[in-house]
Amino acid sequence: MKKWKSYICLIIGVLLFLTGCSVERTDQKKIKDLEFSVVEESQIPEELLPLIEEKKREDFKMTFDTEDAKYLVRGYGVQPTNGYSISVEELYITSNAICLNTNLIGPAKGEAVSPVESWPYIVIKIEYMDKSVVFK
Repeated sequence: MKKWKSYICLIIGVLLFLTGCSVERTDQKKIKDLEFSVVEESQIPEELLPLIEEKKREDFKMTFDTEDAKYLVRGYGVQPTNGYSISVEELYITSNAICLNTNLIGPAKGEAVSPVESWPYIVIKIEYMDKSVVFK
């Protein structure tokens, strides 16, 4: 009898797990490149600034939506000096996602840098669309 109860509990658990979870595969096939602008700090929505401030010491990826725009934010955490920049390698749309690929660029060889920590991040603004974002 105990064995049957264990089997029934296991079956119920599996059924609950399967009905509560859904997996959507992200299509990586590019449909088209997206137009974007890099947002200067003074133009970042004031609701977004504290979220960035909270995360900037760690490597992070986040999005922030307004009625007409989607902001994609990519931070690379604490760096040992200043002189870092971030390039947007790709930003495109697929059938079910927005894909963003950025690259952290260190100071050029021989460039004068200060030995003070920095927290490079980039804020990208695109037209609002109801799609998930894949950070590569």
